[in-house]
Amino acid sequence: MSSKEYFDKIAGDWDRMRESFFSIAVREKAFQVAEITSGKIAADIGAGTGFVTDGLVAQGLKVIAVDESEAMLLQMKRRFGINNLIEYRIGESEALPIENSTLDYVFANMYLHHVQSPAKAIKEMVRVLKSGGKLVLTDLDEHEFHFLKTEQHDKWMGFNRDDIKKWFLEAGLTNVSVDCVGENCCAKSNCSKEKAAISIFAASGSK
Repeated sequence: MSSKEYFDKIAGDWDRMRESFFSIAVREKAFQVAEITSGKIAADIGAGTGFVTDGLVAQGLKVIAVDESEAMLLQMKRRFGINNLIEYRIGESEALPIENSTLDYVFANMYLHHVQSPAKAIKEMVRVLKSGGKLVLTDLDEHEFHFLKTEQHDKWMGFNRDDIKKWFLEAGLTNVSVDCVGENCCAKSNCSKEKAAISIFAASGSK
């Protein structure tokens, strides 16, 4: 099963599942790092049902919400209803449906470990940023919980922070920083008694 097929399948349960994985402190850390400003425009890449978008809209930003799962975006539309601050777009990691140099911020929460090529995905996110714009990723540190690959269809078992820094720099970003969010992502296996508690990092850089 692909990541898209997995998320299509669990879209209706995703909000409940997400609440058990991590708290809103993750997005608050991302917003703090980005130094978000009301009236600006941001993208929420791998938007899911709108965890990051919800926080951005509440602070007065316009959001382009991108996900490859139509089922996830449908749940998101049901959640927010008609909202002039949100635009929904279907798109993949290496071909985002956004024009060059149009965004003040790009956020991607728990997205990178589901893409085929993290380095290419980062370059694609940088492409859509304006000069001076900021990219902020929140994701998992390296781990050895294999059930997340078999049960939740993760492509990557977290990331080495030095690799994240390298990919950011190679994509042309400056002022690159990778730091702890201060919270773990927690998950339980459905097939065994195994439990995961994985530290979460926030990586940021400016174009």
